[in-house]
Amino acid sequence: MQIALYSRGFVTDDLANIRLLLDELQREEITPVIYEPFYHSLQPHVQFTERPHTFSRPEDLDSLTIDSLVSLGGDGTLLDTVCYVRDKNIPVLGINFGRLGFLASIGKDAIHAAVKALLNRTYVVDKRTLLHLDANIPMFGDVPYALNDFTIHKKDTSAMVKIHTYLNGEFLNTYWADGLIVATPTGSTGYSLSCGGPVVFPEAGSFVITPVAPHNLNVRPIIVPDNNIISFEVEGRSDLFMCSLDSRMETIDNTVQLAVKKEAFTLSLLRLDDNNFLNTLRHKLLWGVDARNRWK
Repeated sequence: MQIALYSRGFVTDDLANIRLLLDELQREEITPVIYEPFYHSLQPHVQFTERPHTFSRPEDLDSLTIDSLVSLGGDGTLLDTVCYVRDKNIPVLGINFGRLGFLASIGKDAIHAAVKALLNRTYVVDKRTLLHLDANIPMFGDVPYALNDFTIHKKDTSAMVKIHTYLNGEFLNTYWADGLIVATPTGSTGYSLSCGGPVVFPEAGSFVITPVAPHNLNVRPIIVPDNNIISFEVEGRSDLFMCSLDSRMETIDNTVQLAVKKEAFTLSLLRLDDNNFLNTLRHKLLWGVDARNRWK
């Protein structure tokens, strides 16, 4: 069995847990395939008996039989893995070395249990919807999709933008705002939530359209079926705007035509049996907890 390990890097406090994970993999005779920049950052701190297999491009995973990919970090780190697993159907498991951890929801204290689950395949697989971006110019290389969200945003300190929005070619609304978010159910607990959007269950077949700081106070987030094609025309005082897929950004002008739709493939996100979406909500958002008791 081969398991890919991906991380943007680490802080000193994480070294003990990284060593623990590598020791657990070795004990279970699981071969790690380590993201190459991560491997180089580990070399001064971790003694490898031999040089492990590494990867640095999506194509590197094609020549290997990878059973799953483990993300070590926060939700942003896990979002990076979409660019590597793509449509290869390699499932992803997130161990939270970051902060909130809606996606990377497995704690550091569950590393042993996570390795056992990977070895015995006793995990649960959640199929997560992706967004696909179409544009009249090449954008985002060969990864024009996102797990969390697509955004259009004003650039720097420029004035608000007007975003004419259409569903399957039919006019929906013109948003006067700092920007607009189209989130998947997975992304509903991210940027969209911080801008007043609703929490949507991962299995819901829908997208959330959420304005960022709208000028008209009667404009609110709206949930639409994910079989819609959502298209946009952008205008404003500035000629340049920002466009993002998850954490990847590009600058565009008002001649660019944009449309998003449901991607043809999904991401397989792994979780332990007792780590479902309701438990994550209650734990991360403190639902059902009297916050006053936290300060006593």
